[in-house]
Amino acid sequence: MNPCPCGYYNDPVKECTDSLANVLRYQRRISGPLLDRIDIHIQVPRVDYEKLAGDRVGESSEKIRARVEPARARQRARFAGTRLQCNADMGPAEVRKYCPVDEASKNLLRAAMQQLQLSARAYHRILKLARTIADLEGNEKIETAHIAEAIQYRPRKQG
Repeated sequence: MNPCPCGYYNDPVKECTDSLANVLRYQRRISGPLLDRIDIHIQVPRVDYEKLAGDRVGESSEKIRARVEPARARQRARFAGTRLQCNADMGPAEVRKYCPVDEASKNLLRAAMQQLQLSARAYHRILKLARTIADLEGNEKIETAHIAEAIQYRPRKQG
């Protein structure tokens, strides 16, 4: 979604014409419970012409597939004999079972819950996403860095 009605809130090139009150009202049109159901929130900045027209090519689909397929295989093996197929399918009980974290990660989660005022749903989504990040790295254990990365994908409060 756009960050505001005019589309230029926080744009480095063009100034936003909306008042802060209008920006906040616009952003509140999507309810917290709905936003909670979205796992990854990222801001996509303006792309310069040079990057669009340049010769530099992004990572190939084949290279990405080479990371994703082993991660999906790890998930299928983890959930063999269950109704689950991937990390996204986990409910709170499965998150407790398949997403154990160490004390440092628990402390980070505790701080994030308090500072970002996260819901129980957001807590479980962070753990599921951290599990996926670990799977993509080929790591059986969820590490603090995986938790930190997953937290970064939660929406930020505006205003």
